[in-house]
Amino acid sequence: MKLTLTPEYKQHLAYQALEKEGVNTLFYGGGAGGGKTWWLCEKSLVNCLRYPGYKTFIGREELKRLMQSTFVTFTKVCSFHNIPDGTWKLNGQYNYIEFTNGSRIDLLDLKKLPTDPLYERFGSLEYTDGNIEEAGEIDFGAYDVLKTRIGRHLNKEYGINPTMSITGNPKKNWTYKIFYKPWKEKTLDPSIVFIQSLYTDNKHTAESYGEQLSQVTDKATKQRLMFGNWEYDDDTTTMIDFDSITDLFTNVVSKGQRYLSADVARYGSDKTVIMIWNGLTVEKIITKVKLGVDKVSDELRQVAVENNVPYSNIIVDEDGIGGGVVDTLRGIKGFMANRIPFEDRVTGRPENYASLKSQCTYKLAEYINQHKIAVKCTDTKVVEDLTEELEQIKTKDADKDNKLNIISKDEIKELIGRSPDYSDCLMMRMYFEFEPTYNGQLKTNY
Repeated sequence: MKLTLTPEYKQHLAYQALEKEGVNTLFYGGGAGGGKTWWLCEKSLVNCLRYPGYKTFIGREELKRLMQSTFVTFTKVCSFHNIPDGTWKLNGQYNYIEFTNGSRIDLLDLKKLPTDPLYERFGSLEYTDGNIEEAGEIDFGAYDVLKTRIGRHLNKEYGINPTMSITGNPKKNWTYKIFYKPWKEKTLDPSIVFIQSLYTDNKHTAESYGEQLSQVTDKATKQRLMFGNWEYDDDTTTMIDFDSITDLFTNVVSKGQRYLSADVARYGSDKTVIMIWNGLTVEKIITKVKLGVDKVSDELRQVAVENNVPYSNIIVDEDGIGGGVVDTLRGIKGFMANRIPFEDRVTGRPENYASLKSQCTYKLAEYINQHKIAVKCTDTKVVEDLTEELEQIKTKDADKDNKLNIISKDEIKELIGRSPDYSDCLMMRMYFEFEPTYNGQLKTNY
């Protein structure tokens, strides 16, 4: 069977990237309508026909959307190339496309499941290469696990590079950090190829797509999908710049006194998070689940001793069950979110914030935006969670003549589907940037 390929220029670059020695990851995307899904389906089809026994996968956040979109495109690609009926068939029960020569494309549901947060369901799979559609929709953990499953099936026999091909539109998540930002700054790892595409790169659909996209009324959506703008941001309530959040994990700041902040939970889905600080650098993050008050107290006591943190430099969320920890460890500070804010150094009156938490959150945003805080963490899941939480910190009723306020913890929890434990723990450290000294005067590291 002979196929004649007539790729667009950006599709041609993508094909070339797969042949480059040392390349293991290709991100192909940007705006909508650039032909990235067609290319992904076409190259998977070509490999399946060319290499008997070849095995790959196409994954998306929801299998339903993969079938309604990507699989439909796959059938169009087959029709375009006049692939004879019976060359392949879909197994709808186990979700894979099987070819008569033994090649196979698995169709994977990449949704993060409460019963499988570490994506262990993919841990024993073996593929020649792999593909992820609309990567902005999925959790980093799915990509992190799946990239270890390629290069394990007939690669040496056929001389195929074990490459992960990824498509996606602009989104400020792990794809921005790993692919777009280094590409923009010309620091992209040589093993990664980034190809920016727009609807204008696909001459077959440019006119119709351009007309459709021009009618999009939402500013941010139009910037993302029509112009491939990764730096879009029309939410004026957002308090922390995304690049500054990303820089948190590479910043270098001066060391100082040792502190410890802890967001405490007893049982349930919320975590107990402990951060160990050296000045304004988080040197270690400890996460515990399902610990009682006594166990949390023991853990904090041990961590404080091991890291030379005086009790007076420990802050624990005192609202709710954290109060038991404060009572047990005499001398530590209790953080009460709804307490009145610290006083202004000049007027002696409480500052114009709705609460202590609002005051400390504004200070946290200021420090992060000014690169005054650093977080040392190699756990990619923690980095991703903290990044997601900090993105959701927003002002509330900023257009009204009220005290400065922020959206509630419950509102953030509704947006991200979990409690913002890491950002709350980070925020509580700001207490010590306001705390009065022994003589009643506020510290000057304000």
